[in-house]
Amino acid sequence: MRLRTWPATALALLATPGILGELSAAQTSIAASTQPSMQPPADSLRALDGEWIFVEDRTEGRTLEQWNPPMSSKFSMKVEEGEGGKGGAVILNGHGSGHKDVRIALDGSITEVAEPNNKVARYHGSWKDGTFQYEVAFERPPGSPSSGIDMIRRKFRMTADGLIVSVAVDRPPGGAGEESVGLYRLKDDIPLPTPAKATIADMAWLAGAWVGTRKMTGSANEERWTEPKGGAMLAVSRTVNTKGRMAAFEYLRIVERDGGLVYIAQPGGAKGTEFVLTELVTENGATRAAFENPFHDFPNRIVYELSAEGDLSATTGQLKGGTPNRFEWKRAPEGS
Repeated sequence: MRLRTWPATALALLATPGILGELSAAQTSIAASTQPSMQPPADSLRALDGEWIFVEDRTEGRTLEQWNPPMSSKFSMKVEEGEGGKGGAVILNGHGSGHKDVRIALDGSITEVAEPNNKVARYHGSWKDGTFQYEVAFERPPGSPSSGIDMIRRKFRMTADGLIVSVAVDRPPGGAGEESVGLYRLKDDIPLPTPAKATIADMAWLAGAWVGTRKMTGSANEERWTEPKGGAMLAVSRTVNTKGRMAAFEYLRIVERDGGLVYIAQPGGAKGTEFVLTELVTENGATRAAFENPFHDFPNRIVYELSAEGDLSATTGQLKGGTPNRFEWKRAPEGS
C-alpha cells in the first residue's frame, strides 16, 4: 500500500473557540469583526498566520461518501503588516506555479504570476465583514488550449466551529462551478486520537508475504511483513506496473510505544509519518486494526483487515467520510 503525500498550497484564517481553551486576542478580534473593510485591523491581520488542516466537508447535499476538502487537505499562509498596523498583504505559501509563494496585497491591487506556456494568473484579494477572500483569473495566449478553469474564487471565514473555506471554480464557456465548503482547524485545536492498548504480538496475523493486483490499473502490489520480534514488525511494499517496471515502493514499521502501537510509513524511503493504533478488534472471524494521524494531509486513517477466509485488505482515507483507497491481497505461495 502506498502512502501519498500532497503538497501544501495556500491560505488560512484563525483558530476555533471552545476546542482547546480561550481564543487569543488576535483571534477574538477577527471573531468580533463585522464592519466591511478592505483593510482588517492589525490584530486580525496577524491572526491570519497559520497552518490549517481539513476536518469535515460542509458542502450542502453531499453524502458522507462524497466528502472531500474544497482545496488541499492542509494549507498555510503568512502575513505582511502594512504601515500603521493596517493594509499589508497575505502570502499564499507554495500556491503559485512551481509551488512558489504568491503575495496578495489587501489594497485592491492585482498580483500577476507567470505560469508555463505563456499563461498568466492574476490574483486579487480583499477583506470584508470579517472574511478574507481572493480570486485568481487565468489568461492564455490566443489559440492555446484551455485547462478547463477560467477563475477560482476562495473565501475564508471564522465561525465558532473553526475556519470555513468556500471554493468556487468557473469553467469555460463562462459557467460558474459548484461551490465546495469545508471546515478547517489549527493543529492545536484538533484532539489527539485515543491510543488502543496492544503489544506487537497482537499483530502477528499480519506477518507474511501478501500479493495482489489493483483492479483499476492492473498493477501488481505486494507487502511483506516480518514476524513480530523485539517490539517491532518491519515491511516493504512494492508496486509494479503493467509494463513490468517498479512504479512505487515504501518502507513500513509497526513498533511498540507507551503501551500501544505506532505504524510508520516511508513512501519512497522518505521521512516517516506516524499513525497511532486506535482500534484492534476481532469480529466474526475477521481481525481489524486501525491507525490514525489527524494532522497528516492524506491519508489520516489506515485500516488493515484479515478476513475470516484469510485474505488481507487495507484502506487509506480520511478520518471521516470520503471514499478510501482499497488494496487487496492474498497470501503468497511458499518461497515466492
